[in-house]
Amino acid sequence: MIDKEIFKIAANTENYGHLDNYSHCSNSKSSICGDNIKIYIKVKTDRIITLKYDGNFCIYCNASASLLAKKVKNKTVRESVNFLKNSKNFFKDNKKIKNNGWSDFKKIMNKRNLLRKECLLLPLKTLLKALNN
Repeated sequence: MIDKEIFKIAANTENYGHLDNYSHCSNSKSSICGDNIKIYIKVKTDRIITLKYDGNFCIYCNASASLLAKKVKNKTVRESVNFLKNSKNFFKDNKKIKNNGWSDFKKIMNKRNLLRKECLLLPLKTLLKALNN
C-alpha cells in the first residue's frame, strides 16, 4: 500500500516540466523498474536557483523529484552535493537527515518505503550526476 505522504508530495507538480535556460542537465534510467527522469537545473553564483524535472516514472520517483525540486532551491551546490552523497544511508537511519532544510525527506526516505529505495533515490542520483558534469 502506498503511503499517504507519497501521494500528497507527488501531487505537487509545480516543478514538473522542461526548463529552457538550464545550466546543468542529466538523465537517468533505473535498470530495476525502468523509471526514466531528466533533471534540469539553473545554477547562479554557486546556488541552485531552480530545478525542473520530467520523464516517465512511478509515484515514488515523482514524489522524490517533487520534494527535491522544492528543497534544493537556493541551496549552495556544495550543501546539495553533501546531502545527495549521503542520501543512500537515509533508509538505514533517517536521523542522519539533518534539519537544515532537508528534513522533509524523512517523510519518504524511511524503512516503510525500503522496497522503493531505488525509485526514491533516482532523482537524487540524477541531480548529483548533473552537478558533477
